[in-house]
Amino acid sequence: MNQRLLSLDVFRGFTVAAMILVNNPGDWNHVYAPLLHAHWNGCTPTDLIFPFFLFIVGVSIPFALSAAKNNPNQGKTVQKIIRRGLTLIALGLFLNLYPKFDFPNFRVPGVLQRIGLVFIICAIIFLKTNTKTQIYLCLSFLVGYY
Repeated sequence: MNQRLLSLDVFRGFTVAAMILVNNPGDWNHVYAPLLHAHWNGCTPTDLIFPFFLFIVGVSIPFALSAAKNNPNQGKTVQKIIRRGLTLIALGLFLNLYPKFDFPNFRVPGVLQRIGLVFIICAIIFLKTNTKTQIYLCLSFLVGYY
């Protein structure tokens, strides 16, 4: 029986509700300021929705893949990871086109595309490395970003 992490489910629900609110605030001419992105410097609650989704993905990976990590035959699991990530990317691309299919103004980088890419990379890193290597990779990414 799979145990659900209730706190993660509540946080996911809160984040989805917040996303719906900031994407549909009503009249776009009169929007409550916290429901808009910060123009350049600063942070509003709206600016936290995408990082919250990435946090949820990161926390969910060990719960979803801990059993597969100990399995010596991980090929099927890697295929599922890639298929799920590519599905998110394809869905994001479709939603960026829908409903007008305006290809000249098509925007490739989007939220679902980034979540799908991050999921593929992080899930494979989790599956193929140990904790020590993950810490080294994390520190390397932070220093490289700096």
